[in-house]
Amino acid sequence: MSYDATRDRVEHYFDRTATKVWERLTSDAPVSRIRETVRKGRDQMRDKLLSALPSDLNGVRVLDAGCGAGQMTQELAQRGADVVAVDISPSLVKIARDRLPEHLRSRVTFASGDMLSADHGSFDHVIAMDSLIYYTESDIRASLSRLGERTRGSIAFTVAPRTPLLMTMWYAGKAFPRSDRSPVMIPHGSARLSKTVSDIGQLNDLGRVNCGFYISQALEFRP
Repeated sequence: MSYDATRDRVEHYFDRTATKVWERLTSDAPVSRIRETVRKGRDQMRDKLLSALPSDLNGVRVLDAGCGAGQMTQELAQRGADVVAVDISPSLVKIARDRLPEHLRSRVTFASGDMLSADHGSFDHVIAMDSLIYYTESDIRASLSRLGERTRGSIAFTVAPRTPLLMTMWYAGKAFPRSDRSPVMIPHGSARLSKTVSDIGQLNDLGRVNCGFYISQALEFRP
């Protein structure tokens, strides 16, 4: 499936099918045990990605690529960053905008659309948490290349790691139609990704989060 086709599928899922689910998951509302592990895992991953950036981000321009309901956006703005928060889902962007505290709003520019668009300008850093997990190896390489052309520092992002469990789930998912379910995460090995992007930049391992039903690998790309 092409990048455009995958992007459109992700948009449909998050903007129409799963908006309420993600609004609740990213709030303090009670959720099931399974979703509680996802919530905790995402909190841990957000902290891990943020730890790769300077604690003081005053005067630093950061792209929150795939901002979702805006938790990362708020953290970045609280550190002083000038944030461009982009998500493919206009519904999630509205939630993120509505949740942002008034005193931080001057630091954040929200946009809905393709996170790779050159219209968003250039950046000191990019964070793409769980925004590339549905894409193929070649699409990830192309995405890092496009973002790298406009990024002076690092691009911190996540992938679904190539674990036996996730590979089993991936192969099982391919065997069934998914018209009414979420897009399929594509597991990747960090060593292979590192080799794939070696001619355009350096890939560093930032660590893995394994929390119940949330399993994700953090990586840092430097053009």
